[in-house]
Amino acid sequence: MTPLVLTLHQRPAQRLDLSPLVPHLLAGKSAMAIAQIELQTTRMRVTVGDAFRLRMGDAQHIRFEGACDRLDRVGAGLSAGEIEVAGDVGIQAGRLMTGGRLMIRGSAGHWTASGMKGGAIEITGSAGDYVGGPLAGEVAGMRGGLVIVRGNVGAQAADRLRRGMIIVEGDAGEYAGSRMIAGTLIIRRKAGALPGYLMKRGTIVLGEGALSPTFADCGVHRLVAMRLVAGYLKPYSKPVSALLRGPLRRFAGDMAVLGNGEIFFGNES
Repeated sequence: MTPLVLTLHQRPAQRLDLSPLVPHLLAGKSAMAIAQIELQTTRMRVTVGDAFRLRMGDAQHIRFEGACDRLDRVGAGLSAGEIEVAGDVGIQAGRLMTGGRLMIRGSAGHWTASGMKGGAIEITGSAGDYVGGPLAGEVAGMRGGLVIVRGNVGAQAADRLRRGMIIVEGDAGEYAGSRMIAGTLIIRRKAGALPGYLMKRGTIVLGEGALSPTFADCGVHRLVAMRLVAGYLKPYSKPVSALLRGPLRRFAGDMAVLGNGEIFFGNES
């Protein structure tokens, strides 16, 4: 099936909002109609035709080529179909997704998957701060779906996570899983300072990190539930699956708040 391809002419002079370019909004539109779509900017009117070379195809599969970090909100509101990006993207990629698949063959900016409710996002590079986290004034972050980051993430990944799963194959910045309400965050390597800070519920799995003293050591376990999760995740991330199959040291907390969350550490001997 031939995808609809949008190739960036050159790095834009200002940031572009690509949220109108999702399958359910482009379905049935002609090339001319798509080229006339405005991309909200800060200074001057820019249309799709101004910024991209368009090659028509099935709008259920959209491909961006030559992408850069000035392309914001790629895949925002995606409900079905697939978006593939060759290159980097800016802030809020996949925000408020409810379905479909967003594949970023590069790195992403801050607030990736913010407010996400369903679907899947895969990032082959790294991501910025607040992956799956809420915007200012919102009481919950990501509420469903699956996010996989092959590289590193910045600070406060999974902040206020409500549901869903975030997998990081590299390192994470400080306060990973802060204020978690529920859901699962897995960081294969090292997390920065105070992972799980003020988490109420939910599950965090780390390769390495230093906890707040408000977490209680519950000993080393080999849990059947974790082996089941490992089997589910194996097609998505073999290294993370291997981490979950080994013995895990469990800590309960954060006892400074509700205290029904848990943090597991892998690589135990």
